[in-house]
Amino acid sequence: MKNPNWQRDELILALDLYFQLEPGQISKNNEKIEALSEILNQLPIHPFDARNKKFRNPNGVGLKLSNFLAIDPDYSGKGMQRYGKLDKTIFLEFQNDRKGLHHIAQQIRRTVANENLVEKLYRIQDEEDHTALWQVKEGKVLYKLHKLRERDNAIIREKKQIVYKEIGCLFCEACEFDFYRTYGKLGEKFIECHHTTPIAQTTGEFITTLDDLSLVCANCHRMLHRNISGLTVPGLRELIFEKKQGT
Repeated sequence: MKNPNWQRDELILALDLYFQLEPGQISKNNEKIEALSEILNQLPIHPFDARNKKFRNPNGVGLKLSNFLAIDPDYSGKGMQRYGKLDKTIFLEFQNDRKGLHHIAQQIRRTVANENLVEKLYRIQDEEDHTALWQVKEGKVLYKLHKLRERDNAIIREKKQIVYKEIGCLFCEACEFDFYRTYGKLGEKFIECHHTTPIAQTTGEFITTLDDLSLVCANCHRMLHRNISGLTVPGLRELIFEKKQGT
């Protein structure tokens, strides 16, 4: 059985290490490569039944870093030429933003260091529409962490109760859609919650406050997830207003 292709999160971690090593240090016997191999095996991305015994072993990780050698314009040698399209995409995206790359890599590492959290992330299914994941600069692991935080039912109920008590209704903070106004009793007190803390500020700590949540309708929630790294609720509200003004 062939191992699954490398995903964005894995390549972010690999590229972050690549930039920390000299070409001569890229070896399956390097302790840092061995450590990365262990982390890659902990990522809640690939199901265990899709992996063979060589899954992301030190040798495979070393070969992936050698693929970056073939892409790196600052390397005078050849490297491993059989790299994938995503390898090059990630390299070009971060070659001039190593600080940002390292920040994301550290967030992923902190997240997978929490074993209980990893188990919960494994249970979150991938989006049926993978468009959302292609938009997420930080990758699948942190995106799943975002979705997990949006499933904290206790604080979501509290958020809805407080807002309803204050204004007597629940409406979308982006488009102002009110389920009760449209569907009557069926839609009473119904609304979704969006976690507003940017993924870039994720720390690996599983703490959500009332201020971290915004009430949104299902459609706006979906749109926010299509560009979760760059679109806020106020930003979406502005886009909706501009669209209405233009029609």
